[in-house]
Amino acid sequence: MIAIVMGVTGSGKTSVGRLLAQQLGWEFADADDFHPSANVEKISHGIPLTDEDRAPWLERLGIQIANWIANGQNAVLACSALKRTYRQELSVGPEVRFVYLKGSPELIRKRLQLRRGHFADEKILASQFADLEEPEAAVTVDISQAPEMIVAAIRERLGLESRSRFD
Repeated sequence: MIAIVMGVTGSGKTSVGRLLAQQLGWEFADADDFHPSANVEKISHGIPLTDEDRAPWLERLGIQIANWIANGQNAVLACSALKRTYRQELSVGPEVRFVYLKGSPELIRKRLQLRRGHFADEKILASQFADLEEPEAAVTVDISQAPEMIVAAIRERLGLESRSRFD
């Protein structure tokens, strides 16, 4: 299984995704690490990315997901995956499952104001919510609770209660 933990910036994708992967003994990757440097530069200046900017990033992610699947690896990927077309591009096999971390703009803005050292901040939050097409076929989890509770809910809803490799 490839669990893609998605949502807008500041929704907790990396924290929740890393904790989920740790609990399951799965590989973890952050989609931010797949961005070309030009994208990171734009985001760090509060400039929203275009679909054209995202195309090489999505291609890199699709290749990584396909490699995990081909190698029989389970993984958790923290990725915004805001638009339906992005999720379609990342759905390279039936092993891919989306987990949507849902929260109000007010809650996420507060979190972003406290966050330091990340290239994406509250300047791009409005554009992220504008781009967001909420997924229909995803496990949706409210982010107002503690990360441990969010991960427990994800594991329950994905049927990942025990430490398993699904081999």
